[in-house]
Amino acid sequence: MDALFDLFSSLIDVLSALLNVVVNLVRVVLPWLPLLAWIGYWAFCVNWTKAFPILRRGGMIGVLLLMLAAVLVWGAVAPPEGGKHYMVGLAVSNFAGKFIYVTMLTCIALLCGSAQLSGAFGRFGEFPEEPAEDDHGHGHDDHGHGHGHGHDDGHSHGDHGHDAHGGHGHDHHAAHAH
Repeated sequence: MDALFDLFSSLIDVLSALLNVVVNLVRVVLPWLPLLAWIGYWAFCVNWTKAFPILRRGGMIGVLLLMLAAVLVWGAVAPPEGGKHYMVGLAVSNFAGKFIYVTMLTCIALLCGSAQLSGAFGRFGEFPEEPAEDDHGHGHDDHGHGHGHGHDDGHSHGDHGHDAHGGHGHDHHAAHAH
């Protein structure tokens, strides 16, 4: 009976040690959770195959303006205690420190994009292609009404769905305006 009690006591000790490991792991990871979420978002939620061409065509100017706005707002809203940031042994003013932080976050986002484009994330960094638009550019399809956009049924764009009296010859075409 004592052996069973010792086994039960040992299992409780193991579970207590595992709980301590989990608690300490959470205490270590919790301060880094916003940065991990930032990295996760830019690595797995942004389709960089579409974003990089936009950045190359001038979107980087918008990113730089957003960075500037973030520095100005963050610096005004949350100045550090004592008015200075301490980084790598240097005392940096409020706005210079915020500029460094925002620049680092932007570089991390761009590095996540580079890693996604390199294929480092495998299938987790792939996005399925969206369905292609129709050939006519109208933004709608036939809706199952039995008419094509070639108008082989004798109607022109001007009288599409209207009879000679100005009414609607087809009630289901009433909301189908061009």
